[in-house]
Order: sequence, then structure tokens, then C-alpha cells
Amino acid sequence: METVKSKILLVEDDTNFGKVLKNYLELNDYVVELARDGILGLAAFRREKFDLCILDVMMPNLDGFSLAEEIRNIDLDVPLFFLTAKNMKDDILNGYRLGADDYILKPFDSEILLSKIKAIIKRNADAVEKQNENFEFSIGKFTFNSKLRELKIADTVHTLSPKENDLLKMLAEHINDLLPREQALKKIWGSDTYFNGRSMDVYIAKLRKFLKDDEAVEIVNIHGNGFRLVVQETA
Repeated sequence: METVKSKILLVEDDTNFGKVLKNYLELNDYVVELARDGILGLAAFRREKFDLCILDVMMPNLDGFSLAEEIRNIDLDVPLFFLTAKNMKDDILNGYRLGADDYILKPFDSEILLSKIKAIIKRNADAVEKQNENFEFSIGKFTFNSKLRELKIADTVHTLSPKENDLLKMLAEHINDLLPREQALKKIWGSDTYFNGRSMDVYIAKLRKFLKDDEAVEIVNIHGNGFRLVVQETA
């Protein structure tokens, strides 16, 4: 499946510099819209959806800071990078006050700028994915809400610890399928050392106690591989 390219709005009044930067970013698989002043940049932002904006500070008609304020009135979350040839403390502070994610001083290293762009776009994509992920699960007679860290059955509510919650969420995402031991250890504990493995076994035992209220639900140990959260079909 073809990967969707991230879209960048570049607003730069220096025509030659703007074209060079646009071409460089396009060579690195970004879709770039180049606007030569703040008014045109604002029109482009109103017209399309962008993953990141790079704004020159000193521009005719509408400067970068004023443009940033207009953009923030439309979208509070889109990442903003400011470009400037000046190293003025007040300007830099003003940029961050407007919600800048970074402040790039000209001349700059193109590879460093590219790395910063990749990092901020990935961060935002991860945040969106986290917002959209499923957090409510049905496990037999239980309902499980991983945001609230609550496991309910009838009138009984168990409030889970953070690690109990994370482990049950991973099991619920793999319901009736194998949750590899190594995968759970690396995601929740950070590494698959022996001591972390023993800690996870303790949390599995705690979850089994919570789940015993429904005989159709069981965490099964798959020796040497991991665990299965098994939910048997009831007549």
C-alpha cells in the first residue's frame, strides 16, 4: 500500500531560497506548498490541511508571527517552525509564545531541519493514533475501560494499577490469540530481562484473580511464548 506523504506549508518571501528548500523537502518525500507572503500562506492554510508549517518571520503583507496567530485561530495543534535570519531573544520568545515547535536560524543545516521535521510529524502522528485507539473492551461478562483503568462485572468494579491496566489492555487487544511475552515486556517494562519477566508473572496472577468471577474467561500460559486471554463462547 502506498504511503501517504506528509504535507508542509512553506511561507517564504525569498523566492530563490524558498524554491531550494521546497525542492529539498520534496526530494525527501514531502509534499510542499510554497507561498511567497503571509497573505498567500494564510489562504493556502484555509484551503488545505497541512501536517506542518514553516513560516519566515520577516515577510511583507503579513509577517510570520501574525500569520501564526491566524493559523492558531484555525488549528491549535498543527506544528509551527519559524525561520529567521535574526538571533533576537524577544523574537524567539514571541515565537514560542505563539506555540512554535522550533525556531530555525538562517543559515541552517538542511539535514538537521529534516530530522526535526521528521521527529515532530512522527510525534503528532503517534498522538493522533493514541487518541484514536480503542480503550473499551468486552471480555466475557466484564467491561474494561483502559482510560479509567476500570474492570467491571455486574456491580463489582476493580480499579487496576497502571501496569495491570497496560497488561490487560494488551491481552484484550490479542483476545483469543497469542500475546508474545517479549512484546509485552518490552512495551510495558522496557526490556525483557529475567527480573522483569518475574514481575510480569506477578501481574498476570493478579489479573487472574480479578477475572475468576467469570468462569468463561481465563489467561492461559503458552509455555515459552506468552499468554492468551481466552473467552469461551457461552450458550
